[in-house]
Amino acid sequence: MKKNDRIRLKIEDIGVNGEGIGKLDGLTFFVKDAVPGDLIDAKVTKMKRNYGYARLMEIVEASGDRQAPKCPCAKQCGGCQLQAMSYEAQLDFKAKKIQNHLVRIGGFEKIEKPKIIGMENPWRYRNKAQFPFGTDAKGNVVTGFYAAHSHTIIPCTECRLGTEENQVILKKILAHMKQYRISTYEEETGKGLLRHVLIRKGFATREIMVCLVLNGRSMKAADKLSESLQEVSGLTSIMFNVNVKNTNVIMGSELIPVWGKEYITDRIGDVLFRISALSFYQVNPVQTKKLYETALEYAGLTGRETVWDLYCGIGTISLFLAKEAGKVYGVEIVPDAIEDARRNAELNQIENAEFFVGKAEEVLPRMYEEQGIYADVIVVDPPRKGCDQAALETMVKMQPERIVYISCDSATLARDLKYLCERGYEVRNVKGCDMFPWTVHTECVVLIQRKHI
Repeated sequence: MKKNDRIRLKIEDIGVNGEGIGKLDGLTFFVKDAVPGDLIDAKVTKMKRNYGYARLMEIVEASGDRQAPKCPCAKQCGGCQLQAMSYEAQLDFKAKKIQNHLVRIGGFEKIEKPKIIGMENPWRYRNKAQFPFGTDAKGNVVTGFYAAHSHTIIPCTECRLGTEENQVILKKILAHMKQYRISTYEEETGKGLLRHVLIRKGFATREIMVCLVLNGRSMKAADKLSESLQEVSGLTSIMFNVNVKNTNVIMGSELIPVWGKEYITDRIGDVLFRISALSFYQVNPVQTKKLYETALEYAGLTGRETVWDLYCGIGTISLFLAKEAGKVYGVEIVPDAIEDARRNAELNQIENAEFFVGKAEEVLPRMYEEQGIYADVIVVDPPRKGCDQAALETMVKMQPERIVYISCDSATLARDLKYLCERGYEVRNVKGCDMFPWTVHTECVVLIQRKHI
């Protein structure tokens, strides 16, 4: 078998990155955009010793789970991997993915396939989008999304995952750039002005922020652009973000107000949050509420417990829990996020939440060993890489009755659960929450209970 060979495959499974998996003559092939159940003709693009990659050429027999993607850019854009698969099949794939990681990595052989909390309407769910700007081969300004594994912009102003206002805003910015001949940033030379546009919307409040990321501190005729954008219903804030570094990092650290407030607000349940351009805030507020309600249920709070919230961000889950807890301590490494968390506590008149800046693996041991602050419940929502070893060690030392682990990566979740369950804990409940329909990503929340011998 070699590159460019034509092969026929029956797709039997799906990989962790959404590729269809088929086997031929003892070799495993990964095929983008193929759906389990498909019979396809494909062309080999790369061969390894025991497996290969192929490009879908023709669907001979379509899977019962196959559907036509709603977005015309779905095959080119790197954002969605599963638009050709029915939503019900996606949820099943994500449940099996979580179960497989818990069994294979964590060693939890008796774990059943978890329930996944899906969406009634899995479209238009993103409250935040970042659009790169560039020029096409003819010199026209374009915006959209990067193709998979590249920085090639696929022109697209109408993403079906984002809000309807995004397209209106982007067209206004494109028109302004054309009229005033404003340049776009070039990664190769470091020249040009506009790099990205960030758009945020509060789903509960309907407030909208537009933040233009500039390779500089000003834009020609900014007042004219501001007037045009203010025609968008709900617009609350227009900001410039300064990023003059030659880097792939999207946002810089400096914000310049152009018009309106420097933030928007939104609610999760009955908790109000103030969100700046640089704030971390879950992108799917409908599912975030369901996720946090599950975490609250698993925490089993009665109003007396001391709760630690590790990797707390701007305090979203801390303040959600504080309504039912005796005391909540939040820890986050980003100083601006902690300032937002404290401000959000004041905004909601919550007085039983306290926040600390620092690494969870450093703050938690110090507060426990030096000040004796214990925990009845620990809630942890780490980045994709999972918890630091020192944080896990201190969690075991503190011996909370319950640990609620929220994860965006079930592989590192399984690794950390294995560590905890080898040291006096057991998994009691596992539930997935589909925060990112049409992609391979999913959130998971787990209740871990201390064993009493």
